Amino acid sequence: MIYSEQKPWEEIASYLSEDESLFVLGCGGCAAASGSGGEEQVEELTRKLTHEGWTVTGSKVIDFLCNKGLVGIRLARISDKIESADSILGACCGIGIQAVGKIVDNQVHPANDTVSMGHFHGAWPSEETCERCGECLLEYTGGLCPLTVCTKGLLNGACGGSDEGECEVEPGRPCGWDLIYNRLKDIDRLDLLTTYNDPKPREKYEKEPEMDQRHSLFWAIEAEEVEESE
Repeated sequence: MIYSEQKPWEEIASYLSEDESLFVLGCGGCAAASGSGGEEQVEELTRKLTHEGWTVTGSKVIDFLCNKGLVGIRLARISDKIESADSILGACCGIGIQAVGKIVDNQVHPANDTVSMGHFHGAWPSEETCERCGECLLEYTGGLCPLTVCTKGLLNGACGGSDEGECEVEPGRPCGWDLIYNRLKDIDRLDLLTTYNDPKPREKYEKEPEMDQRHSLFWAIEAEEVEESE
């Protein structure tokens, strides 16, 4: 399981300043178990957005947003609502945002931060990965995590060693920031490259004290079983 928490509303609203309409997408897997992306949270976000003046073209909670095959099938059925929205707001972990971004042409805004649980990773096999840094930057990088697509984890652009779109550390591997640039160009948001991202505080990568009770990938199921036994 991957644990995520909803970002402060002010931060979410700042991401949406260029948009008039949105589609809200939630994850019925890890995010729902975290209380940050299930049906209740998606309904709450929809109400808040509508109250604040945005048009919500629709909403959907999909079992696992990290499963691109499943997401593609589910979104294809409501493609008209997706296409009529200026962008998508995703209530999920960083992997979900990255996966959805590879399926749709819209910008996908992250509504959540993914929190470290020590060495645990999500259980779904996917090429997308998340460092669980606690301060998601996918808003500014077109849904491609600079901590994982860039071998050096650079937050504000490519290094001097990139050669014709190829990484200098791993020859044959695409430069992460070349991928980010092309994605931002595709969604007409190259302006986001002017945003400076502060260095990541190392404590954000540490396992938070309240996570100590979560002993395995299946902490949500375990917690439910404990409650039932009591």
